[in-house]
Amino acid sequence: MSDTGRIKEPIGLRTQRQIYGEPTPAEIAEELDRTTLVDLAHVVMLRERRLIDPEAAVALVTLIEQLRDSRFAALANARMPRGLYLAYEQYLTAELGEDVGGVLHTGRSRNDMKATITLTRLREWLLSFLQETSRLVAVLLSRGREYRDVVMPVHTHYQAAMPITYGYYLTGVAAGLTREIESAWDSARGLRRCPMGAGAVAGSDLPIDPARVAALLGFEEPPVHALDAIASRDVSLRLLADATGVAVVLSRLGTDLQLWSTEEFGFIQFPDRLVGGSSAMPQKRNAFLLEHVTAAVGRVSSSWVGAVTAMKGAPFTNSIEVGTEAVGLAWPGLRAATDVVQLGQVLVSGARPRPGRMRQRAVEGITTATAVANRLVQDGMPFRVAHHTVGAAIREQLAEAGGEPTGIDWVAQRFPAAAKVADPAIAASLTDAGGGPGDWQRGYDDVYGRLRVVRDRSQRELARLTAARAELNSAVRELRHGRTTANQQKEDRWTPRG
Repeated sequence: MSDTGRIKEPIGLRTQRQIYGEPTPAEIAEELDRTTLVDLAHVVMLRERRLIDPEAAVALVTLIEQLRDSRFAALANARMPRGLYLAYEQYLTAELGEDVGGVLHTGRSRNDMKATITLTRLREWLLSFLQETSRLVAVLLSRGREYRDVVMPVHTHYQAAMPITYGYYLTGVAAGLTREIESAWDSARGLRRCPMGAGAVAGSDLPIDPARVAALLGFEEPPVHALDAIASRDVSLRLLADATGVAVVLSRLGTDLQLWSTEEFGFIQFPDRLVGGSSAMPQKRNAFLLEHVTAAVGRVSSSWVGAVTAMKGAPFTNSIEVGTEAVGLAWPGLRAATDVVQLGQVLVSGARPRPGRMRQRAVEGITTATAVANRLVQDGMPFRVAHHTVGAAIREQLAEAGGEPTGIDWVAQRFPAAAKVADPAIAASLTDAGGGPGDWQRGYDDVYGRLRVVRDRSQRELARLTAARAELNSAVRELRHGRTTANQQKEDRWTPRG
């Protein structure tokens, strides 16, 4: 359709390829799968509102479903002088005639369609992403329970600090990820309203029923402000920001695991299926997958930056910068976020702690020093005095040992009242205030409870979308077979305005 009435000639072939691309059959099918669902819902609504004849409605839904069944094979080699959607619409018109194909666009625009398709695609991504991220949290919690008693040092400023357990560490990462999941659900509020009905930018004076289309497409509400529905793509930015937050948490997890898997630390070991060798050095076991985890945040965050930059300065209306360029930059980042979550699943599941080495470093790092000082505090010594006293004793002990790490026996000699907490495992188990490792169960229960809320919400949303799809399929069947729906019975009593 190069002749639009006002415009007689299409843009040049090279420019067409630059702007609209050369989509593969799979890409065509993916895009038109969403487009035609919108079309089916729209035709059902138009017929219920008596804006198109029943014969035209039946012909349209019949051909659209035939295209869907064939995965849009008829459009695989179609010319697209003005993009895929208009090539598809041109095909419908060529097959059915202008009197039928030409009524499909009644009461709508490519603008509200494009905004709607973007939201349905974001909705699909979000539900899949939340499912994968919830699965990763479950893996972290499972391993956290398994290794809750494997004592190790926690580091601050890359120096051994206090005794914790590996399970406690993993549960902490699970808590951080769960908070990011909850944030993504908050962002999902922007997916509630369907833009269909907003038209080109300011709604329609035809008696359409946007609420009906919204319900058939699984949205909770129709638009309440057409300009906002067409101009805004802020939900994509918020979801990208949430995806970036997940990637940041996993990047920090990956950094720890990579450091701990070195021979110098020796805390963690990965099975052969999760490491790679060297083309030159036979002894190497490189945990290279962790490097993909730590780097993925760059791919996700750069998509956010790119999308924000593309939107900046665009007028608040229908805009190629926002609806096409900025949104186009979002998808690679969202895919990268899903990829890194799936990588995290196999790495956390496959990582195995080395308890002996972990305990050894907790002892050699003198990680119980704070617990020893706290025992002196309980005997009445001011903390700052206790801090100085223990620090001086450590310096003297290291000097006597030639600067080499020492064991825990010296604590009983210097501070008999603190002998019990010289053992890192005991010190960790007694550190139960403020969410310490001794109170591991409470932290675990908190994350597990929040994860169940997320999973329940996801299941309810999937059930709601499944019901909406069933309602759409039922409405299309009734339309094709000439049966009257409850909505049609209601609209049969409708009287034109004016």
